[in-house]
Amino acid sequence: MIPDVVRHSLHRCVWQHLPRAWRREALFHVTALTAPRPSAQAKPAPPFLVVGALRTASGLGESARLCYHALKASAMQTCGLDITAELMQPIDCPDFRFADGRDVEGPGTLILHVNAPLVPFALSRLGRRRIRDKYIIGYWAWELPNVPSDWRHGIPFVHEIWVPSAFTADAVRPMAGGRPVRVIPHPVAVQGASAALRLPRPDRPFTVLLVFNMASSFARKNPLASIRAFRRAFGDDPSCRLIVKTVNGREFPDGIRSITDAIGAARNIAVVDRAMTADEIAALYDDSDAVISLHRSEGFGLTLAEAMLRRVPVVATDWSGNVDFLNVGNALPIPCRLVPAEDPQGTYHHPDMMWAEADVDAAADALRRLRRDPELARRLGEAGARDAARSWSAYGYADAVRRHLGLQGSGADA
Repeated sequence: MIPDVVRHSLHRCVWQHLPRAWRREALFHVTALTAPRPSAQAKPAPPFLVVGALRTASGLGESARLCYHALKASAMQTCGLDITAELMQPIDCPDFRFADGRDVEGPGTLILHVNAPLVPFALSRLGRRRIRDKYIIGYWAWELPNVPSDWRHGIPFVHEIWVPSAFTADAVRPMAGGRPVRVIPHPVAVQGASAALRLPRPDRPFTVLLVFNMASSFARKNPLASIRAFRRAFGDDPSCRLIVKTVNGREFPDGIRSITDAIGAARNIAVVDRAMTADEIAALYDDSDAVISLHRSEGFGLTLAEAMLRRVPVVATDWSGNVDFLNVGNALPIPCRLVPAEDPQGTYHHPDMMWAEADVDAAADALRRLRRDPELARRLGEAGARDAARSWSAYGYADAVRRHLGLQGSGADA
């Protein structure tokens, strides 16, 4: 076994300097040839082993943590297995606690929160002993209308596929090889009850919050459009402020520079670039009057869901995964036009596919409406919280898991 420090050094000094397309295809092809195959006879059964980058602040990392908490909260036999280091991800959620599943062998259900191309690699790291007789579910997220061809490498290694939205299901299904593709939305409400009734706060500026991860594709998250919308809505008005909450800025300095340029001399926009605890993130939401996301595409839209859970009105692009839950009754969807998906960071650079360009003027108008109409903000926040509690509870998530796997009344609970 190569020590972690040596593996990380090789990754940083050698592997990352090879052409990206070449190294990805080489990794996916080799691991697909050598990874242990799942048993064709395996059947869904407890215990549940939730595998993923449990200690990194990515969307798939958060989906794994939410899955683990929801199954645990529903008294289902559940363990976790963290592969953050193996996936070369930053450990920026070090305090996540879970029952360690490294020694769980024999029959069970493995829920793997790793996208298709890396599934063979992840199973190689787990080893034959851990996956033998396991029913393997790939929980996958994708943010464009079609999945890339390299996703084919992961298909033979899973029995079925779960995704967070109908948008992602439509992208994955043509490549699934007949395997079931089920929409299982994230159990966002497992993070806690919705916030108490929100009242106007005359003691502070009208606060708009933008939350995104720089590593999740700057072009896809499109923070510059949200900054432009805020500036068109309020200019330099000191009674309004925008908080830009990001992470991984050090790894993507071009993104930070672009944000700094977009802000210019505005003193009512603040940038926070660091990992935060769950309590710190909750405090940001609770101290905000609106959340904005003029993303070009989302597989689900976790930050939007978290805002709704906390009764914060949402202004967001009306396209992709978030249309499953975001509508004119509980938010302010922003119209958009479709443009080629061009991503300088590479992950979503597929000009043959389309993603959205939100109408910045419409978003600016939506922010002004929320500021001048507290009753509208209250009504949208209340509707969002009701929909969140109904759609994303731990019990509802666990019940969907039991139902889809045919485990109702089968002893899946501990």
